[in-house]
Amino acid sequence: MSTSVQTPQELIALGLAQPGERAALEAVAERYAVAISPTILGLIDKADPADPIARQFVPSPAEMVTTADERADPIGDHAHSPVEGVVHRYPDRVLLKLVNVCAVYCRFCFRREMVGQGGPAMLSPAQFDTAFNYIAARPEIWEVILTGGDPLVMSPRRLRTVMARLGTIPHVKIVRIHTRVPTVEPERVTPALVEALKDSGKTTYLGLHVNHARELSAAARAACARIVEAGIPMVSQTVLLKGVNDRADVLADLMRALIECRVKPYYLHHGDLAPGTSHLRTDIATGQALMRQLQGRLSGLALPSYVLDIPGGYGKAPAGPAYVTANGEAGQVTVTDFNGRAHIYPPRGSGV
Repeated sequence: MSTSVQTPQELIALGLAQPGERAALEAVAERYAVAISPTILGLIDKADPADPIARQFVPSPAEMVTTADERADPIGDHAHSPVEGVVHRYPDRVLLKLVNVCAVYCRFCFRREMVGQGGPAMLSPAQFDTAFNYIAARPEIWEVILTGGDPLVMSPRRLRTVMARLGTIPHVKIVRIHTRVPTVEPERVTPALVEALKDSGKTTYLGLHVNHARELSAAARAACARIVEAGIPMVSQTVLLKGVNDRADVLADLMRALIECRVKPYYLHHGDLAPGTSHLRTDIATGQALMRQLQGRLSGLALPSYVLDIPGGYGKAPAGPAYVTANGEAGQVTVTDFNGRAHIYPPRGSGV
């Protein structure tokens, strides 16, 4: 991260912010972490004031506006954290938050009040042991999801230690790793790191956070290929963001590009109520309308699930449009096709 852009002064020098914004951006940077990797800097179109890559990573004075419905812990991690570093919201899986730093900092991050704030970068050895002991003591835990921060900022050596420790817990069958590294710092995806991902001996998935097709540069695609060709399946997570991907054609381009990279689109997240992010959030109706436009126009392989994390820690809920509704007739429903036409099912009449 020593080569990343982290200050308003650097942003102004690079033409990514105006000199008159300096005081406002210093206030943002004092409150929320800023880091833009060289790879991401190379993707930004400075001639486009609405560039979708810049909008995700370059801080904005709008981040100092907090609305009444926003909250420091929008998805309720703390309410389900029995020990430091573990979130146990669902019965059969846990989040394991080993690191509190990222290679880049997204301007819409739902953990922005916790990540990159200058505290310890990783769990202490004692916290590390406590977290693993919690998982080992609960046979109902089938899946462990490494998140953070970004777990792939760890060195291959540290990552091997983590994966090997998970390998000693018999009831953990699945390890999932959530990261932005293959797109924002693809050079980190070395053969040593890929080998470390396999060190647990468990079935391992890698979840890639990506929001726009332009993030899938040639280097990013090569990094994804190294992971997939090592036998590690990849899925994606995308956040619906105003001015970034809130058009059907932009989302379609991204989802198709992911499939071409052998990455299965998994979730399209509705933006969380993180402080200072209202300028990037859409409403639910917009997300549902976009999903209707994608349905039938994209291969089923390329369709993500549109989901909302219910504030307060109540988990994810499907937020997509309803295609099957009751119509008041016993045993019948109304089904809407991808062209918006309504059909009765089963059809009236005897058929053949």
